Amino acid sequence: MKYTTIYHENNKIEIYNSLLGKETIKVNDQVVSSKYSIFGANHIFSLKENEALNHYQIQISLGINGVVYDLYKNDKPIIESEKGGCMTFIIISLFVVGVIIGLLKTKGVL
Repeated sequence: MKYTTIYHENNKIEIYNSLLGKETIKVNDQVVSSKYSIFGANHIFSLKENEALNHYQIQISLGINGVVYDLYKNDKPIIESEKGGCMTFIIISLFVVGVIIGLLKTKGVL
Protein backbone atom coordinates (compact mmCIF):
# COMPACT_ATOMS: atom_id res chain seq x y z
CA MET A 1 0.00 0.00 0.00
CA LYS A 2 1.16 3.52 -0.67
CA TYR A 3 2.41 5.30 2.43
CA THR A 4 2.99 8.76 0.96
CA THR A 5 3.80 10.79 -2.15
CA ILE A 6 6.35 13.58 -2.16
CA TYR A 7 6.58 16.10 -4.98
CA HIS A 8 10.11 17.51 -5.03
CA GLU A 9 11.24 19.73 -7.88
CA ASN A 10 10.21 17.80 -11.03
CA ASN A 11 10.03 14.39 -9.35
CA LYS A 12 7.21 12.36 -7.84
CA ILE A 13 8.66 10.21 -5.02
CA GLU A 14 6.35 7.49 -3.70
CA ILE A 15 6.91 5.34 -0.62
CA TYR A 16 5.16 1.96 -0.45
CA ASN A 17 5.07 -0.56 2.39
CA SER A 18 3.54 -4.03 2.30
CA LEU A 19 2.07 -6.02 5.18
CA LEU A 20 5.04 -8.40 4.86
CA GLY A 21 7.53 -5.58 5.49
CA LYS A 22 8.67 -4.82 1.94
CA GLU A 23 9.44 -1.13 1.49
CA THR A 24 9.56 0.18 -2.08
CA ILE A 25 10.61 3.62 -3.29
CA LYS A 26 9.43 4.78 -6.72
CA VAL A 27 10.53 7.93 -8.51
CA ASN A 28 8.39 8.95 -11.48
CA ASP A 29 6.83 5.45 -11.50
CA GLN A 30 10.23 3.68 -11.61
CA VAL A 31 11.40 1.51 -8.68
CA VAL A 32 14.70 2.92 -7.39
CA SER A 33 14.96 0.98 -4.11
CA SER A 34 13.29 -1.99 -2.46
CA LYS A 35 14.09 -3.63 0.90
CA TYR A 36 12.49 -5.83 3.52
CA SER A 37 12.47 -4.57 7.10
CA ILE A 38 10.53 -4.74 10.34
CA PHE A 39 11.44 -1.43 11.97
CA GLY A 40 12.42 0.55 8.87
CA ALA A 41 15.26 0.73 6.38
CA ASN A 42 17.63 3.19 4.75
CA HIS A 43 17.10 3.64 1.00
CA ILE A 44 19.84 5.26 -1.10
CA PHE A 45 19.51 6.07 -4.81
CA SER A 46 20.78 8.57 -7.39
CA LEU A 47 18.94 10.62 -9.99
CA LYS A 48 20.28 12.57 -12.93
CA GLU A 49 18.62 15.98 -12.82
CA ASN A 50 19.52 18.91 -15.08
CA GLU A 51 22.79 17.25 -16.16
CA ALA A 52 23.83 16.73 -12.50
CA LEU A 53 23.86 13.46 -10.56
CA ASN A 54 22.07 13.95 -7.24
CA HIS A 55 22.16 11.46 -4.39
CA TYR A 56 19.01 10.83 -2.35
CA GLN A 57 18.49 9.04 0.92
CA ILE A 58 15.18 8.07 2.53
CA GLN A 59 15.26 6.73 6.07
CA ILE A 60 12.07 4.97 7.14
CA SER A 61 11.57 4.04 10.79
CA LEU A 62 8.97 3.59 13.50
CA GLY A 63 8.39 6.46 15.85
CA ILE A 64 6.12 6.94 18.82
CA ASN A 65 3.38 8.13 16.42
CA GLY A 66 3.86 5.40 13.80
CA VAL A 67 5.90 5.30 10.61
CA VAL A 68 8.20 8.29 10.08
CA TYR A 69 10.58 9.13 7.26
CA ASP A 70 13.40 11.52 6.46
CA LEU A 71 14.37 12.62 2.95
CA TYR A 72 17.84 13.95 2.12
CA LYS A 73 19.24 15.23 -1.16
CA ASN A 74 23.04 15.37 -1.39
CA ASP A 75 23.18 15.00 2.42
CA LYS A 76 20.96 18.08 2.94
CA PRO A 77 17.58 17.57 4.64
CA ILE A 78 14.46 18.03 2.55
CA ILE A 79 12.02 16.44 5.04
CA GLU A 80 12.87 15.50 8.62
CA SER A 81 10.33 13.81 10.86
CA GLU A 82 10.09 14.37 14.58
CA LYS A 83 12.27 11.89 16.42
CA GLY A 84 10.24 10.11 19.07
CA GLY A 85 12.16 6.90 18.93
CA CYS A 86 10.84 3.44 18.49
CA MET A 87 12.74 2.13 21.51
CA THR A 88 10.77 4.37 23.87
CA PHE A 89 7.53 2.95 22.48
CA ILE A 90 8.80 -0.65 22.72
CA ILE A 91 10.03 -0.22 26.32
CA ILE A 92 6.76 1.37 27.47
CA SER A 93 4.74 -1.35 25.68
CA LEU A 94 6.77 -4.15 27.30
CA PHE A 95 6.38 -2.52 30.73
CA VAL A 96 2.59 -2.26 30.32
CA VAL A 97 2.34 -5.88 29.12
CA GLY A 98 4.48 -6.99 32.10
CA VAL A 99 2.23 -5.15 34.55
CA ILE A 100 -0.90 -6.67 33.00
CA ILE A 101 0.57 -10.19 33.14
CA GLY A 102 1.64 -9.63 36.75
CA LEU A 103 -1.86 -8.49 37.71
CA LEU A 104 -3.48 -11.44 35.94
CA LYS A 105 -1.14 -13.87 37.71
CA THR A 106 -1.93 -12.41 41.15
CA LYS A 107 -5.66 -12.71 40.40
CA GLY A 108 -5.16 -16.37 39.45
CA VAL A 109 -6.30 -15.88 35.87
CA LEU A 110 -3.00 -17.11 34.41
